[in-house]
Amino acid sequence: MSDVLEELLDLLALEPIGVNRFRGQSQDLGFRNLFGGQVLGQSLSAALQTLTSGEWAPHSLHAYFLRPGTVQDSVEFEVDIVRDGRSFCTRRVTASQKGKAILMMMCSFQHPEDGFEHMDPMPDVKGPEGIPSQLALARKFRDYFPERVRDIYTADKPIEMRVLDPVNIFAPQKAEPVKYAWMKADAAMPDNPEQHATMLAYATDFNLITTALHPHAVSVGQKDMQVASLDHAIWFHRPFRMDEWLLYAIDSPNASGGRGLCRGKIYNGQGELVASVAQEGLIRKKS
Repeated sequence: MSDVLEELLDLLALEPIGVNRFRGQSQDLGFRNLFGGQVLGQSLSAALQTLTSGEWAPHSLHAYFLRPGTVQDSVEFEVDIVRDGRSFCTRRVTASQKGKAILMMMCSFQHPEDGFEHMDPMPDVKGPEGIPSQLALARKFRDYFPERVRDIYTADKPIEMRVLDPVNIFAPQKAEPVKYAWMKADAAMPDNPEQHATMLAYATDFNLITTALHPHAVSVGQKDMQVASLDHAIWFHRPFRMDEWLLYAIDSPNASGGRGLCRGKIYNGQGELVASVAQEGLIRKKS
């Protein structure tokens, strides 16, 4: 396992600090604030630690980002056991920094069972082979990044992401509000479904809300843009592995009121729909 992947798994694991209370460290990815995907993955991890391991699988989570988080402070998680049923159980997680909530999440878990099956077909797009990774592109355009974040953006990454027809964030042009991104952990992971679930939650916040910027020829690389996640939902449909290629098919059906709505479908290499995602985010030009 690579060092950066091990660091991410440790980041998502959390430290117990009391009854149904946990602490997680923060990670600086070079953004203005704490990466929302980190708090999503850690919150799911906190909820999972209040369940009997191996008996329950997450099937959905719904989260609201309440305040920007900081990379300088650790994050504390408090889990409320809302319901323990025979087939489903529910947890409410509050993530806080310095005593103030930065995220609230409701998440539901299910005993695995068989049932009716249907799914949207996987889009017919180019596979990951031969597509440059986002890291390779960042290193190619290293000198375009501000000096304070240059090393962070071009450092080794625990998750490799390859975007089809990527937008040039330094010179964006109008494009359809659609994006296809392949993603995979950069090394083999343990056979622990909970680790794969928390890492997927972490990864779903990448590439998502920026898709709503495509029709407007703007990008997060512009200083006058304010872009932030407001809420986030994930539905887990089928088992998957983060150390195998997954296709993240994203579209943005609406932007209005300073907000953009994005949807994502995640497929494994066999064409199975393994998860669905929805997020609304702030997309505002600062005056």
